[in-house]
Amino acid sequence: MLHGYTLSRLYSAAFMASKPKAHRPHSFAVGGTGRRARTMNTDNAAMSSAFANYADYLNDLNEKRERVVKASRDVTMNSKKVIFQVHRMNKDNKEDVLEKAEKDLAAVTDQHMSRLVKELQGTDFWKLRRAYSPGVQEYVEAATFCKFCRTGMLLNLDEINLTLLPFSDPSVEPLKINILDYLLGLADVTGELMRLAIGRISDGELEFAEKICRFVRDIYRELTLVVPHMDDSSDMKTKMETMLQSVMKIENACFSVRVRGSEYKPLVGPTEPNSFLFGVSDIDL
Repeated sequence: MLHGYTLSRLYSAAFMASKPKAHRPHSFAVGGTGRRARTMNTDNAAMSSAFANYADYLNDLNEKRERVVKASRDVTMNSKKVIFQVHRMNKDNKEDVLEKAEKDLAAVTDQHMSRLVKELQGTDFWKLRRAYSPGVQEYVEAATFCKFCRTGMLLNLDEINLTLLPFSDPSVEPLKINILDYLLGLADVTGELMRLAIGRISDGELEFAEKICRFVRDIYRELTLVVPHMDDSSDMKTKMETMLQSVMKIENACFSVRVRGSEYKPLVGPTEPNSFLFGVSDIDL
C-alpha cells in the first residue's frame, strides 16, 4: 500500500514537471517605458533626417553629373569643329583660316568651357572627372593644335588653366585641368598633326611637314620618359602606341619626298624661275 502510494506521488510529480508552466508577463515601470519610447523615436528621427540629407546630396550630384556630361559633349563637338577648321589651312589662306579657328576656339571657351568651370568649381571636379574628361581632352587638343599652327610652339598646361581662371568664383577653389587630361589631349593632337603633315606634303610644303615631324617626335620622346611612372596610365599607354604610328607615318612621308623629291614637286610653267622650261616660249612648247 505504501509502495503504491509512493509510485502515485512520483507519477504526479513527473506529470506536473512535464506540464509547461504559464509565463507571467513582465511588468515594467511606467516611467521606464516612456523613456525607452522617447529614445527610440529620437533615434529614428535623427536617422531619417540623415538619410534624407544623403538622398538630397546624391540627387543633386546626379543632376550635376547630367549637366556636366551635356556640357562636355558640347565642348567635344565644338572643339572638333575648330580642328576641322584648321585642317582647311593651306599656304594661301593660312592667316584667314587660323583667325577663324581662334575665334571659334574662344567661343568654345566662353560658351561651353565656362559652364564646366561653374559646375565643377570647388571639390566636385574630382568626383565627376570621368563625366567631363573627354570634353577637356578634346579642348586641349584643339587649343594645342591652333597654338602650334600659329606659333610652332607647345601650349602648356598653365596657359590653358589661365584662360579658364576668369570664369571661376574667387571664393572657391577654381577648376584646373589636371595633368592626366592634358597629356591625354596632347597625345591626341599628334594624330591631327600627322594628318596636317601629309596634307602639307601634298601641297608641296615639305619644310612645314618636317617641322611637324620634329615637333611630334619630341613630344613622343618626352612622353616615353613620363608614362612609365604614371599610376593611372592605361589610357596613356594605348595612346602612346597610336602616337608612335603617327610619328612613323610622318617620318616615312618626309623620307619618301626627300628620296624621290622630283616626283612630288608641283608642276611649274615656263614663267617660273625654278622651271627647266624657263625662257622657252609658248610657241616652242
